[in-house]
Amino acid sequence: MTEAQQRQAQHYLTQAKRVVVFTGAGISAESGVPTFRGQDATWKGMPAAIASSIGLLEQDLTTAWEWFDYRRTRLKAAAPNAAHIAIAQAEKHFAEFLVVTQNVDGLHQKAGSTRVVELHGNLWRGRGLRTGKQYDLPDAPLPTLPPRGEGDEPLRPDVVLFGEMLPAGAFETAEIAATRCDVCLVIGTSGVVYPAALIPFAARDAGAAVIEVNPEATDLTPHVTLSLRGQAGDIVPRLLAAVSGA
Repeated sequence: MTEAQQRQAQHYLTQAKRVVVFTGAGISAESGVPTFRGQDATWKGMPAAIASSIGLLEQDLTTAWEWFDYRRTRLKAAAPNAAHIAIAQAEKHFAEFLVVTQNVDGLHQKAGSTRVVELHGNLWRGRGLRTGKQYDLPDAPLPTLPPRGEGDEPLRPDVVLFGEMLPAGAFETAEIAATRCDVCLVIGTSGVVYPAALIPFAARDAGAAVIEVNPEATDLTPHVTLSLRGQAGDIVPRLLAAVSGA
């Protein structure tokens, strides 16, 4: 990120009243959260994409939970990084502010963000197989697999699996916010996972400034207002400091 780019991005943010922050795996990778993506991502010899599929859950709920509890165990030591914290602190400086995340790690909430739409769910929750009721889960590892809710109802991970739709209302809420925002700050996402990747386009098409923060160029880069190269933990606090007056 050049000084000129930083000034331009800060100008957009200081003039904004409504902001959407759209985050992907890259922001959490800086906190040490494994992405479990790519052809080499496996667990017990099983491709991670299969372990995270609705097919495995329907076939073998216990094995599906073993995979997700392994992920939860890997995740529990992760802490929000400077980008998560800066986003949480910026929330109070705008009339409207929404974090839209593709991540399932809960790090935005852990950092203090209260206005969060989780497009792909949350690893720290379970959902009743029959009732759909959500439950906060105890720390990892879970004492029994699968965990159970009221009436001994078996729970499933409250995350979107491969082969499933997004949770009802999540994308719609995010899309409405995107069409209303003045600035959409896109952090650590490759822009290849749909329909989530449509959010920055909804903001752009409604006239918002779309600012991308990513170490590398992405599929979104040709379509954004500004694309800033670097780590989120470095760039995001510098951008949002202008808003808070720090």
